[in-house]
Amino acid sequence: MLVSSEIEVKIAVESARSARKAILAAGFTVHVPRVFEANVIWDTPQQTLRSSSRLIRLREAGKTSTLTFKGRSADTMHKIREEVETTVARPLAMQRILSEVGLRPMFRYEKYRTEFSAAGNRGLVLLDETPIGTFLEIEGPARWIDRTARALGFGPDDYILLSYGALYAAWCREHSVEPSNMTF
Repeated sequence: MLVSSEIEVKIAVESARSARKAILAAGFTVHVPRVFEANVIWDTPQQTLRSSSRLIRLREAGKTSTLTFKGRSADTMHKIREEVETTVARPLAMQRILSEVGLRPMFRYEKYRTEFSAAGNRGLVLLDETPIGTFLEIEGPARWIDRTARALGFGPDDYILLSYGALYAAWCREHSVEPSNMTF
């Protein structure tokens, strides 16, 4: 089990190819190769967690499944929130447990993720290819995030603090699409 404060920003990018090129040119290397992720947000039928800006997510990425709790986000120029994670050996059993305690799958979102790191750095650059666009997630200490964003050609005006669920809802409104799940 890992308990920590997650500090991150998202940045919309033109393409995975151009982003990958910039990340590698900034001295990062692939830490975890590109993998398909299926993420399911669980909540009560009344959406109690969502209404309090918290979430429970079950993620399947390749052969690894992870259960995550995320607390409320602090109101800063970076998204800062408590994160508690643990790997799950049997995701179907975990789904049953979540259902038995009254939670329901509320939103599924998919993406392809590649993780990049650099020797001596305390953060990660994540390249997320989603059905609604391509995004960088830069995770680490706040100052490191800002330095890394600058090295990649971005600044605080490019920072996005919204979740993928909120980004998807905004995309649906913009494209006059009825929201459902963010899947390929």
